[in-house]
Amino acid sequence: MTLRVVVADDQALVRAGFCGIVAATEGFSVVGEAGTGAEAVEVTRRTQPDVVLMDVRMPVLDGIEATSQITGSADTCATRVLILTTFDLDEYVFAALHAGASGFLLKSTEPGQLLTAIRVIADGDALLAPSVTRRLVAEFTRRPPPPRPVPPAARASSTALAAITAREREVLALIATGLSNSEVAERLCISEATAKTHVGHLLTKLNARDRVHLVILAYQAGVGPEWPATELAVTCLPRIPAFPARSQPRTAGRQTGPPR
Repeated sequence: MTLRVVVADDQALVRAGFCGIVAATEGFSVVGEAGTGAEAVEVTRRTQPDVVLMDVRMPVLDGIEATSQITGSADTCATRVLILTTFDLDEYVFAALHAGASGFLLKSTEPGQLLTAIRVIADGDALLAPSVTRRLVAEFTRRPPPPRPVPPAARASSTALAAITAREREVLALIATGLSNSEVAERLCISEATAKTHVGHLLTKLNARDRVHLVILAYQAGVGPEWPATELAVTCLPRIPAFPARSQPRTAGRQTGPPR
């Protein structure tokens, strides 16, 4: 099976580089390119790719809003979005994950790791750069609760959390540390197939779209290796406002705006 990929980045050379890596690899096909977030949404609707490689900072429509539109539309919700950016500690990463992105990688990632990430995302799993998960959950635990009520559709109910088994709670806590299925299995002395089954049950019971969403839910619920699982209410982080598009080219040797 050939994986169909769309590459969205406002820098033509960067976009060409990613396209070249993907197109030159057997089993992959670049079906579209986009230089703005709006183009990314339109190309995704037209080509129906398996995965979109999405830059964060783009003109017209930023990558976060483009991701939200792609994952939130019935026409394109089956497409997975992999965020690619320069810095691994970026406020906008959290908004991108809430917008429906299935993964996050640095642009400094090796080509082989990028291709592996595309396969993982296309298979329906989720992926974060190794340094991101722990920093992500640390940020969640640091943040105060949102100041306004969260719509019922945007949170897992306390009933659903109360319905998960003790073993599923253990699995959820380990997922929240960024462990893979095989690592969860090793830690709990169970088979990888059993670990995968527990993950599937958690996704269904908590109405989570993928492992990234499980990480978010786990730490917002206080379910983690260092926190007792006593508070069952799960809330969502407030949406981080989109930042303005770049209005001028970068100047060599310095950063002219928020991190990409």
